[in-house]
Amino acid sequence: MGLLLLSTGASAQSARLKAANKQFENMSYLSAVRAYEDFLRLNKRSDPMETREALVNLGYSYRRLEDSKNAERIYSELVNNYNDLPSEVYLYYAQSLAKNRKYRDSQKMYAKYGEMQTADLRGRKFTVSYMDMNRFYKDSSSYHIDYLPINSRQADFSPMYYQQGLVFVSARNESGVVKRVFNFNQSPFLDLYFQPDTALFHVNAEPTAGAAVLGGGELNKAEADGSVATNEGTLTKSELFSRTLNTKYHEGPMTFFKDQKRIIFTRNNDDRGKSGKSDDGVRKLKLYYAEQDDSGKWVNIEELPFNSKDYSCGHPALSPDDSRLYFVSDMPGGYGGTDLYVVDYNDGQWGTPVNLGRELNTEGNEMFPFVAADNTLYFSSDGHEGLGGLDVFMAEMKGDIAVNGVENLGAPINSERDDFGFITDTLRTSGYFSSNRKRGASDDNIYSFRRLCKAMNIYVYDAKTKEPIESADVRIVKGGVNQELQQTGMDGSIRLCMDSNTEYEFRGIKEGYAANSVRFSTLTQSTNPSMGISIYLDRNENTSIVKGTIRKEVDLQPADGVRVTLRNEKDKTEETVTTGPDGGYEFDMDPNSNYTITTEKDRYTRDQNQIKTPKRGEVVENNVGIYGEGDVFKLDNIYYDLDKFFIRPDAAKELERVVALLKKYPEMTVELRSHTDSRASNFYNEKLSERRARAAYDYLVRRGISPMRLVAKGYGETDPVNDCVDGEECTEDEYQLNRRTEFKILAVQ
Repeated sequence: MGLLLLSTGASAQSARLKAANKQFENMSYLSAVRAYEDFLRLNKRSDPMETREALVNLGYSYRRLEDSKNAERIYSELVNNYNDLPSEVYLYYAQSLAKNRKYRDSQKMYAKYGEMQTADLRGRKFTVSYMDMNRFYKDSSSYHIDYLPINSRQADFSPMYYQQGLVFVSARNESGVVKRVFNFNQSPFLDLYFQPDTALFHVNAEPTAGAAVLGGGELNKAEADGSVATNEGTLTKSELFSRTLNTKYHEGPMTFFKDQKRIIFTRNNDDRGKSGKSDDGVRKLKLYYAEQDDSGKWVNIEELPFNSKDYSCGHPALSPDDSRLYFVSDMPGGYGGTDLYVVDYNDGQWGTPVNLGRELNTEGNEMFPFVAADNTLYFSSDGHEGLGGLDVFMAEMKGDIAVNGVENLGAPINSERDDFGFITDTLRTSGYFSSNRKRGASDDNIYSFRRLCKAMNIYVYDAKTKEPIESADVRIVKGGVNQELQQTGMDGSIRLCMDSNTEYEFRGIKEGYAANSVRFSTLTQSTNPSMGISIYLDRNENTSIVKGTIRKEVDLQPADGVRVTLRNEKDKTEETVTTGPDGGYEFDMDPNSNYTITTEKDRYTRDQNQIKTPKRGEVVENNVGIYGEGDVFKLDNIYYDLDKFFIRPDAAKELERVVALLKKYPEMTVELRSHTDSRASNFYNEKLSERRARAAYDYLVRRGISPMRLVAKGYGETDPVNDCVDGEECTEDEYQLNRRTEFKILAVQ
């Protein structure tokens, strides 16, 4: 009888562990936690290996549920009672300790992990980083954080600017009807919501109690079709963003094109049946495109071509000019869990995704990118050194390169919990982010921030008289890059807000004076609420100044990131500056001397100008226009008679512009793009436009341009500049606007 009882007990133990493991394998972590806790509580004398297995899986389940306190408890029990543990246990224990602000203990576990996994840089980096926590708090007094009243009792995160408000992701159910739940943690599925009036954000609200979750997860192979009823009702004036975009699955982080009529958003693979699931039964995340019709409805939803059912792509962020899409993926070939990728976008065509490399991506997870107007990339990571969980980082990008490395934004933007979904203006004076800092797993909320000014007063004086100089230019150079040009007032001063951890140079410039510079560093933090420095200028009537603005010819907007080099042809010395957002630059020059000014930027034309300064000092203007790859220029007078394709005399004069440009830049190649009006059939118009493009092509070849530098293509009636499409009556002048030729720059060298 005793043997029978022992046998029955062993079977029961195995059955409980087997049931818990089933929930774990299905990624039903909330159910798995309950099952493992029951197993450990009811089976005190179970096989030690079964107990070890249950503890490892239980710790991981608590980790996935963002319950760092219970994760710490379980991992502590494992480390104190078992040897020969997987290295991941020490990593996850270190991360849980950091989330609980136990940085010294976390440091020890990171060191242990680093000994076991020498190729993983996290062990070494975090061990060193946690020796001195001060660097994470050096700018904390500069920020003011507010909890937003749009938050609900469920998860709210990943805000994005849209019109005058915000679109964000939420698990709320404001309709009050039955809503499906996500098996991962029994939370409602995520949808997109819209808050049109940010004036409400001036209210200082306090969060209500309840449950929320760090969302954006994947559906597991045991996804539930069950549902729960909610009594939430309408918590705020936020509304569903789009009933056509929101589905029964997760909709997650999104980004908008500049025209705000096109969107790219994250969604679970919505293919039906097995075709929508990976080989391991998971609906991965995909990126989708949609556009807005005249009624405001989001239509033409299609997935991006580099998606896959076997890996996730999500968290999109467009560059300021819409030419590049940053996103997150766990596709093969990455460095860690999820990596940052970028892909080119041009005229509706997508390039091949490129991993952003080892400096940005780690063995951990990089997620939630955002690109500000100055091309600064913000993202969240748990692989770079931080305060715990996901921290927000920034990197100044030049192409695919983080020119000054990766910088942690520090507290209070970052906390020991997960901080992510960060968006901001160019100067990072205000913005929004998400965090689960208040209650961990039960608290994904959206916060606003304002960065308070660390004031700097800059005074410009006459070196001899010590009198302030009114209307002197002060060029601010930050990290070696020109910033805004400011002008002193009647008291000879300007005032600006300083960034922390930054090297500055301030250049005072005034006609009739020799320029002078003063350097200043905020690498060490001053406790003074404001600071001041003085620039003294010596009178020198012989000193000349060359100044100018670099502009993009396609839209005449200032060009940033242009390297401007001044070369003295007498002594061969050179000075170089990099333009900032205003495209401006300035140099001192000796009188009666010869100089060469060179402007260079990747994928833009390179220009050189010769300057001879006058005998007596004065200001010399040298403005430069640059042409970039992908720029499209409309030739205003390249029009054609109805049903004709020959080059008219007025068109020939305009084509001479192209001849001159191609002769100035002998490495440039262009596409000649011809168009028709909407009259006649599509087929006929396509052929007619091809003949028109060929006529322009032949003209340029006759003028001595190599055919190898030219591409001719007809677009028919597919790209009108006005509403003169099939079925619309238009005037002859309106039709003629569509009978045109453009040229697009394909390459500049």
